[in-house]
Amino acid sequence: MTLSVSPSQVVDLRVQPVDEILDRVARSLQVRFLADTVVRKRRSVGARTDRETWVRIERRPLGKITDQGWNGAECAARLDGIAQPAWQGCVVWRDADEPAMWRADETDLLPATPVGNAILSEPPELSDEWWDGLNSTLDALAAHQTWRVATPDTETITQTSVTETIRAVFPGDFDTAVQRWVPAHADLNWANVTAPVFSLFDWEDWGNAPQGLDSASLWGSSLAVASLADRVRQERRRDFESRDGKLMTLFVCSKILGPHAHPEDPRLEPARRMAEQVIGELPSD
Repeated sequence: MTLSVSPSQVVDLRVQPVDEILDRVARSLQVRFLADTVVRKRRSVGARTDRETWVRIERRPLGKITDQGWNGAECAARLDGIAQPAWQGCVVWRDADEPAMWRADETDLLPATPVGNAILSEPPELSDEWWDGLNSTLDALAAHQTWRVATPDTETITQTSVTETIRAVFPGDFDTAVQRWVPAHADLNWANVTAPVFSLFDWEDWGNAPQGLDSASLWGSSLAVASLADRVRQERRRDFESRDGKLMTLFVCSKILGPHAHPEDPRLEPARRMAEQVIGELPSD
C-alpha cells in the first residue's frame, strides 16, 4: 500500500494518486478524513479528520533527511511561548519501492485561516494584535536553545550555503560570516501563518539559523506589496538592523534574483534596490 513512482519521475502530490497513502494514515491514526477538506501540494497532502484535527502528510527523499532526523513538528511541540497548533501524534514509514520516507503529523485545527499564498500580491488586513503575536512568537523562538539545524527548502543551512548563495548573485569583497545562530521556523511566509488570530504552522524544517532568517523570509514574500514589506521591516527592526539580519536580507534577495528568477516577478526591482543598500552597509572581508 505505497505510492509507486518511477525514479525518473519528479514526485508531485498535486497530480499523483494519494488515496492509498490517505487510507494507510487513516488506519494508523484511527481517524477518518473528511473528503472535501483534502489539500494537495507538491510534496505534501493535508486533510481534516472526524475528530476535529488536521493531518499533514509529507514524502521526503532519504537524501533530504539529515542525521538530526525528520521530526520538526514533534520537536516544536515542546517550545514555550509559541503560537502554534498543538501536536497530537504521528506515523512514519519508509517507502517500500522508492528511496523515500513518509511522515504524517496530526495537530489541532488552525485557529483561523492562512493569510494567503507564500507570496502576496494584495495587502492583508492585519491588526496590531496580530503583529504583536508574530513578534512574541519569533522573539520567544529565538530565545530557545536547540541542537536542530534549520533546513529551509529541505536544504541544511550552513555558513557555506549562506556564502555560496549570496556570492552566486552578488560577488564582492563584503564579509558573509554569520555571527549569531538562533532557532528559526525556516519557512516563514504568508501561507504558513493565520489571521485574524495569529498562529505559525508547518514546523518540519525549524532549527538553528542565522539571526533574521525568518524576518527576512517574511519580508521577501511581502515584496510585491510595498506597504506590507515596510511593515515587516518596521516590526522586526532589531533583526534587520543586526549584521546577520542584513546578511539574511541579502540571502533572501539572492534567492529572488537568482538564476530561476521569473522576469515578471514584481519583487525583482525592490529586491535589487534593497540588495544594493545592504551590500553598502556590510563590512569588507
